[in-house]
Amino acid sequence: METYARLLCPECGKAWQKSPSELPDPARTFHCPGCHASRRLSEFARTEHDLQTLRTF
Repeated sequence: METYARLLCPECGKAWQKSPSELPDPARTFHCPGCHASRRLSEFARTEHDLQTLRTF
C-alpha cells in the first residue's frame, strides 16, 4: 500500500496528491505545478494529517 500526501496550493487553490518519497523535506521550498507559487512544502499540506505524513517520510 502506497501512502500519499494531499496538497493544496494556498495561492491558486490547485489540489493534488503525491507520494511523500517524491517530495522534498517539508521545510524546503516547493513550487506549485499550477501557478508556480514558491513556499515551504509544509504550507501546501492540505490537513494536519497530510503534514504529519510528509514529516514521517
